[in-house]
Amino acid sequence: MTGKPGGGRGWLAWLLIAPAVLGLVLFVLGPTIAVAVMSLTDWQLGAAEAAFVGLDNYAALPGDRVFRIALANTLVYGAIVTPVSVLLGLGLALLVEGAPAGRTFFRSAFFLPVVSTTVAMAVVWEFLLHPSMGPANLLLGTLGIAPQNFLGHAGTVLPTLAAIGIWENAGFNMVLFLAGLKSIPRELYQAAAVDGADRPWERFWTVTFPLLGPTLLFVVVIALLRSFKVFETVAAITQGGPRRASEVLLYTIYQEGFGFFRIGHASALTMVFLAGLLVLALVQIRLLDRRVHYR
Repeated sequence: MTGKPGGGRGWLAWLLIAPAVLGLVLFVLGPTIAVAVMSLTDWQLGAAEAAFVGLDNYAALPGDRVFRIALANTLVYGAIVTPVSVLLGLGLALLVEGAPAGRTFFRSAFFLPVVSTTVAMAVVWEFLLHPSMGPANLLLGTLGIAPQNFLGHAGTVLPTLAAIGIWENAGFNMVLFLAGLKSIPRELYQAAAVDGADRPWERFWTVTFPLLGPTLLFVVVIALLRSFKVFETVAAITQGGPRRASEVLLYTIYQEGFGFFRIGHASALTMVFLAGLLVLALVQIRLLDRRVHYR
């Protein structure tokens, strides 16, 4: 009996990928389509029915003051957290990789914020930065500096949250960079030393940085997406205050949907948020991919 090679195993292949396809449809494509449909309605949570309003929810967004504030805060937060956490993650990876001893300890210590519960860590940060009894202000007092209300002042709350975000993301970026550093052949460093590039800074620019290009591209894209998805820290510490100085898009979406029950409006915000992330990721990939050296 003859037939196409492997033809009898086609059903087995579909059977093996069925759980992944089912999960993709149920937990990614299905909810996305549902949100897109709800964004075209005026449905409120708990209402028995909803009216079709077309693109009215989207048309109302430019005139929504809260949306404009949340968008601006999200962009500022991402502009601070992304480059600093990437550079810090790269620096930590180089230090850990070059450490003669204690690599396992330092990997674990720097990666701890990633595996810790975000809400629990947010509570710890709230205590550390407390204006009267927080260790940060006690330290400032010993230096003769007046106590600062880092999380309660409109001018400092967003930079403070960004600093917490950098602390949270640097360890994750470090692990990604460590994986990239491990993939660089050691022989290239020996060859560079023979050619005269025997100083650490010279080895970094001639060997490490060019060959780390694909990893750097991936880390920058992931770091930007992670920074724009900030929610737990804001919800646990500031709730968008004071005076909406720390209001970010995901917290606004949560408030609109589950605080004010305006599901249609929240769905429109969600679709705009998803579209913005997709555009930013594509732009980053197009711009950075031209500068990446692939092995």
